[in-house]
Amino acid sequence: MSEATKGAERVTFSRGYDVCIMAIDGTWRRDCQLKAISDNDALLTLEGSIQGLNLKEFFLLLSSTGLAYRRSELAWVNGEETGVNFLKPGKKKKSKGP
Repeated sequence: MSEATKGAERVTFSRGYDVCIMAIDGTWRRDCQLKAISDNDALLTLEGSIQGLNLKEFFLLLSSTGLAYRRSELAWVNGEETGVNFLKPGKKKKSKGP
């Protein structure tokens, strides 16, 4: 998890919570377990390979109907564990200019 979330309240699930990640355009979907979540980020355990997937921006689906979701980006990968950061609406990353 990032330095910005050290003070954020985090909820940890001892058994994990079944969720999915899905491409913004819906072309791929992977099952995963939600291990911990805060307002800014989450810790996931992924099922299956993520090789070749565009993880720059995707949805973390928190419900089976898709009504609860967070727009996310990949933060880090360590084996099956993955950290994701949530993208806030209206906030864009500053580009490094000349």
